[in-house]
Amino acid sequence: MKLISKIALVVLAVASLTACGSKDSEKKIAALEARLNELEGKKGPTPVATPAAAVEEAKPEGPLPVAQFETVEHDFGTITEGQKVSYTYKFKNTGEAPLIIQSAQPSCGCTVPEWTKDPIPAGGEGYVKAEFDSNGKPNAQNKTITVTANTWPKQTTLRFKAMVLPKPEGPAK
Repeated sequence: MKLISKIALVVLAVASLTACGSKDSEKKIAALEARLNELEGKKGPTPVATPAAAVEEAKPEGPLPVAQFETVEHDFGTITEGQKVSYTYKFKNTGEAPLIIQSAQPSCGCTVPEWTKDPIPAGGEGYVKAEFDSNGKPNAQNKTITVTANTWPKQTTLRFKAMVLPKPEGPAK
C-alpha cells in the first residue's frame, strides 16, 4: 500500500510541476512532500527552497509615467474549447514621463501577450493584447498577465476569465 501511495504522490508531483503558475506548483510540491514524509513516518516539515527575501524598492524620485488602463478585467463569456480569443487592454500614460513596458508575463502558457514596445510619451496611448488558446482548458478559466513597466508601482495585473465548454466527444449523430 505504501508503494502505491508513493507512486500516486510522484504522479501528483509531476502534474504539479507542469501546471501553470510556479508559485502554486511550489506550494503543491511542498504539500506533497510533507504528505510523503507523513506516510513514511518521518517527523518535521520538509525544507522548501525559497528565493532570497525580495528587497523592497523605494519609489523613484522625479516625474513618473502612469499607466491608466480603461479596464484591468475582461470576461470572454462562454466559448468552445479549442477557440482562440483575444482582448486588447488599452491605456493612457497620464504621468509626466515616457512609459516603457519592460515585460508582460502571462500566468499560463495558454496565453500569449503582445504589447506596445516603443516608449509611450506623456499623454500617449498604448496597449497590452492577450490571446487565450482554450484548447485543453475546459470549464471556468481565470488568467492573468503581469505587466512590468517603469511606473510606480512597477507591476499591474490584468485579468480575464472565460467559461470554456468542453469539446463534444465522439462523432455527431
